[in-house]
Amino acid sequence: MKTSFVNPILVVEDSLEDFTALGRAFRKHALPNQLLRCEDGDQALEYLQGYGQHPDWPSHLPAFILLDLNMPGTDGRTVLDVLKHDPRLLSIPVIVFTTSANHRDVEECYRLGANSYLTKPIEYTVLEEKVELIIQYWLQASQLPLSI
Repeated sequence: MKTSFVNPILVVEDSLEDFTALGRAFRKHALPNQLLRCEDGDQALEYLQGYGQHPDWPSHLPAFILLDLNMPGTDGRTVLDVLKHDPRLLSIPVIVFTTSANHRDVEECYRLGANSYLTKPIEYTVLEEKVELIIQYWLQASQLPLSI
């Protein structure tokens, strides 16, 4: 019997309020993907670099990562830089999802290897629209690497 597996979606977000809103927007689409949260960059790197080794973490890497930039401790820029220099992790799409619309942040994130850069909207209805676009592009239109 073959078991199919759906890779989780990792959200690296320090704000519980923002994660809750994202979770609600994702649930609206009834995706089979589990939505995981890491509260900061350190926790994200712990999971990504040690997936399958810790009993609390899934044994598979995420289909993609929604990464906040400004977090306490290790920030999103450092997480992005580490991921894109790790041969095991660099093929995971990273979508920077942040409140910053600063052009320097945008340029730096693409220089570090971000696959997309989206600003977090304030209004929930706009957040739902962005989540729908993310799902359509990254889970329905794009061909993701099988090695993830």
